[in-house]
Amino acid sequence: MKFRNIIFSVSLLTLLFAACNSEAQNTTQMVSSSSSTNAEIEVIQFHSEHRCMTCNKIEELTKSTLENYSSIPFSLVNVDDSKNAKQAEQFEAAGTALFLYNPATGKKKELTDFAFMNASNKEKFVEGLKKEIDQFVKQ
Repeated sequence: MKFRNIIFSVSLLTLLFAACNSEAQNTTQMVSSSSSTNAEIEVIQFHSEHRCMTCNKIEELTKSTLENYSSIPFSLVNVDDSKNAKQAEQFEAAGTALFLYNPATGKKKELTDFAFMNASNKEKFVEGLKKEIDQFVKQ
């Protein structure tokens, strides 16, 4: 039974990542008034060249959540852009992925599954991401 759940989860994630093929975006963005080198925590969203509705929704909800955290920078990183290859490799990101990252310690927490599972429920996404950020900072 456990094996079937693992296969199901892997299949679901594969389908979600494969679905990210509709809207092109070529930029890496930094959305924050603070410098990432002074930040205790950063939020990084990786994406591929072509993005699906869910991938765009994750970005929208993450930015909305971070309005409550003015000191936390948000980076949007295109993994298909060769200039981002090193960073994508560091995080093992090949498509849409969401991370909390502490640049001082190198500590990171992947929230990709959380993001995809909750992208259709703004309240649940925002509250969940706030909780994850608060826990990450306390550790």
